[in-house]
Amino acid sequence: MRSIMSTKASVICLGLWAASCHAEPALALAGENMGPQSAQAAVSAGLPGPRDEFPRRANFKLESASPAARQTADWVVDSDNNRGLPFVILDKSQARVFVFHGNGQLRGAAAALIGSAVGDDSVPGIGERTLASMLPEERTTPAGRFVAALDHNLHGKPMLWVDYESAISMHPVITTNPQERRAERLATPTPLDNRISYGCINVPAEFFRRVVSPAFKASNGVVYVLPETRSAQQVFASYDVDERARQQAENRRSSAPVTSQIDTDSVRR
Repeated sequence: MRSIMSTKASVICLGLWAASCHAEPALALAGENMGPQSAQAAVSAGLPGPRDEFPRRANFKLESASPAARQTADWVVDSDNNRGLPFVILDKSQARVFVFHGNGQLRGAAAALIGSAVGDDSVPGIGERTLASMLPEERTTPAGRFVAALDHNLHGKPMLWVDYESAISMHPVITTNPQERRAERLATPTPLDNRISYGCINVPAEFFRRVVSPAFKASNGVVYVLPETRSAQQVFASYDVDERARQQAENRRSSAPVTSQIDTDSVRR
């Protein structure tokens, strides 16, 4: 197992980050890791469903976020899909990471570097391949719902396992190759230059230390990687919290008993 982890980490994370990792894959909770192919089986798999009470929403505080990120985070909190565990929303289209407490309160947000190729799926077996064998179009950060856990490589460098099968992790930005200008890419205001990795998620080192590590220190958590070639509803089998609230209000109105009108002329005075 340790040799497998070493191979995977060195393949996807450029061989610079985790030359030899030593953790078992994160234990699944609240359902198995879900990529696009397994999203529609979410309900039958017993994942949490919609709540009947007043809808709950994630609190992004003053952070700017795309509608897709907000809708997904609201659904996570409202449906309790994360089972009260810390969770992360990775918005690939905006190259931005949001880390939440289990109750949906934002811990922090930061820019992220992601796979250089556009796409929501990983090539089968890519976690066991060498960098040299990976075609440019195969360097994707897969979309889906993933159980995540902290780990360290044998050099003591921290990382968060995201998709074990595809060897995708989140870790402090790698800066050993100056030509890639990874730190500079993170600092620019646009997401257009944030596609550089072989699939792993690079975040600012200080953000990983102060936000990601504390969030996952006490337990595993869930990482939701938003898709870019299909809808979030297709990937997560999620729902729009606002739309569901409107539908529930309409259902309550339509099912309310009708009060009969009293003929005031027939009432004894």
